Amino acid sequence: MSLTKPIGVSAKKASAVLADYRLACESREASVLGRKEVFMGKAKFGIFGDGKEVAQIAMAKVFRDGDFRAGYYRDQTFMLAIGELTLQHYFGQLYAHTDIEADPASAGRLMNGHYATRLLDERGALKDLTKLKNSSADVSPTAAQMPRLLGLAYASKLFRNNRELFPFTELSDHGNEIAFGTIGNASTSEGMFFESINAAGVLQVPMLVSVWDDDYGISVPQEYQTTKGSISKILAGFQRTPTEKGFEILTARGWDYAGLCAVYASAEKICRTEHVPVLIHVTEMTQPQGHSTSGSHERYKSKQRLAWEKAYDCNLKMREWILDQGISTVEELDELEKEAKATARAAKEEAWKSFNAEIQVEQQALTALLAKAEQEAPEIAELRDTLEKAINPLRLDAIKAAKKAVRLLLGRPSTRKAEIVSWIERNARENLERYSSFVYSQSPWSALLTPETKPSYRENSPLVDGREILQACFDAALKRDPRVLAFGEDVGKIGDVNQGFAGLQQKYGELRVTDTGIRECTIVGQGIGAALRGLKPIAEIQYLDYLLYAIQIMSDDLACLQYRTKGGQKAPVIVRTRGHRLEGVWHAGSPMGMILNSLRGMYVLVPRDMTQAAGFYNTLLLSDDAALIIECLNGYRLKEKMPDNIGEFTVPLGVPEIIREGSDITIVTYGSMCRIILEAAHDLEALGVSCEVIDVQTLLPFDRHHSIVESVKKTNRVVFADEDVPGGATAYMMQKVLEEQDGYRFLDSRPLTITGTEHRPAYASDGDYFTKPNPEEIVDKVYALMSESDPNRFPALY
Repeated sequence: MSLTKPIGVSAKKASAVLADYRLACESREASVLGRKEVFMGKAKFGIFGDGKEVAQIAMAKVFRDGDFRAGYYRDQTFMLAIGELTLQHYFGQLYAHTDIEADPASAGRLMNGHYATRLLDERGALKDLTKLKNSSADVSPTAAQMPRLLGLAYASKLFRNNRELFPFTELSDHGNEIAFGTIGNASTSEGMFFESINAAGVLQVPMLVSVWDDDYGISVPQEYQTTKGSISKILAGFQRTPTEKGFEILTARGWDYAGLCAVYASAEKICRTEHVPVLIHVTEMTQPQGHSTSGSHERYKSKQRLAWEKAYDCNLKMREWILDQGISTVEELDELEKEAKATARAAKEEAWKSFNAEIQVEQQALTALLAKAEQEAPEIAELRDTLEKAINPLRLDAIKAAKKAVRLLLGRPSTRKAEIVSWIERNARENLERYSSFVYSQSPWSALLTPETKPSYRENSPLVDGREILQACFDAALKRDPRVLAFGEDVGKIGDVNQGFAGLQQKYGELRVTDTGIRECTIVGQGIGAALRGLKPIAEIQYLDYLLYAIQIMSDDLACLQYRTKGGQKAPVIVRTRGHRLEGVWHAGSPMGMILNSLRGMYVLVPRDMTQAAGFYNTLLLSDDAALIIECLNGYRLKEKMPDNIGEFTVPLGVPEIIREGSDITIVTYGSMCRIILEAAHDLEALGVSCEVIDVQTLLPFDRHHSIVESVKKTNRVVFADEDVPGGATAYMMQKVLEEQDGYRFLDSRPLTITGTEHRPAYASDGDYFTKPNPEEIVDKVYALMSESDPNRFPALY
């Protein structure tokens, strides 16, 4: 295409402008075609980035190797502009293609518009992040990208200011990386947004946030979303001054190509060189196709608004600017737009062909088997015919046909049934890998592969408070690896409320052991971002009850990170907290059922004492898995022997320990309940009941080698006890032992659960006694179970 001589613009710059416009047109056509594919039934759902193209191209111009993105599901143009998304990848994700090559971000596991780069190599090791343009993996919950964004930016501060991290040149170039964040205007109403913005201002980290403002949040206009109708106005108090640190706040219009390029160039320089957080409020954006394929914006936007959006479409305004600047002609731009549409269509067709071909291969193999099986069951012909005529077949169509064929062959002499069953089994294995792999690490650094090293003691090993065991363990970890750091409320100056980090800030400095504000959600987000960048954070939530502030970000972001990227990213954060028995409604909770059901993808460790906890920390710091460790709140001042190898011994995950042997009944428990159960077991011994007490040690994973069932085989009775509500973690443990381990086969009595009451625990010692399991209650219930089965040996107590 010939290039019109520009007015006041160099040929090189004119060429770059036209390349930008071509990309904007290709991205827009991808959005248009994507919507059509959904309506044609070739994709399940669509959410697109139309109307945001020009601003994202401007942002991409200042995004450098080593930088990180934490964005949301309308950033397709940005990802295309930095070269980390192709149009074929875009459509591959729309179709849910399960091949990593077709959808590198998620291997078909996420709906379209969710972007990520592959930070890990095939072994699961981090690549050289400084040579890559990095995008952390998107999540759908609005504003949930913000806590992770804070952590990504915080890592740059650490890499710039902690000289011990300078040798890690594959992780950072002395902290010169920016964390770029994007968010829609309506999502700035979320608490996570405000919490993250405040934390970034306090920490002074290189975080550049772009707010894409199109005046709506689905159907809800700005006046219902934001005070004064403007996020930049209400955040004006965050604006830095010559005497006060804060944010740099800038504004730009989403259709103004030249203005956007200038604003992003200025913002990037401030953010990168000064390590100052920057917010760019990009206003006057549009959303030509509405929010998503689930509805039409004509239902809630006025005719005047729709007319304005059409006139101020960013691609149209960029075209007008190009013509006004004399960079190109109408005819040349018409041809460019035609070529862009053709490019997008070709990518769509190639992506569909690739997606469909893989399914067709499986289907054809099955139809060949079904054709042979028709001779043994003529009804199978209809199954085969339906499968062959399917217009857009899915894998489930073939599986359904295969299983129906097996049913039709039931009870008939068949030489073909085994072949169909073999096809089903092979596909089950392949689909397990496609849809259910990488829930946890599958790398050589998996926590499950860490070899056990037992604690060693001398004859005169000192008895110390449990808190001193932890302090020595953390001291050894910080000394051993400069990537280890810890942060949380009261962790720094006073060494946490129970003194596990006492004196360690003074010894290792504020960058390694530091206090935070009261902000549980972003404490975890700080950990996620730092871990994504290769650090080893211990993020402390002061009490287990307050984990609820962070449970969403742990569940929707951290726990599913390896899964949703199919092993492309990892964030080995250790979330540290303390809980179980203390006092009162908000300091004695044990919401373990909620945790277990929310955090699949993280390991959940429940040590009974601080030596076990220290071993778990050592194990996890050698691994690349994320985990939650719940320390016993009433165990910090109990005496334990100090191991000689405090920084080296490890405790394996998923390996229960028999802490009291017995022959009559098996009691399965964990954490603080171990001491309560042991006290009750001692009293039961006096009544003639021999209890075998098992500490599961970890709930996720749970008894990997099925050792508990061996105890049940011996005692033929089992009790599951904890402090959670009825139907909580005890029900989980029961399912694992009785169903998964087939423990039901060896029972002579009904299984029993002993739990807390179905409400929050009450205050004071009496409140604790009457709302949590106590030794006398355990004695009564276990003895009653024994009495029911053998009343002669165990006459009724009451």
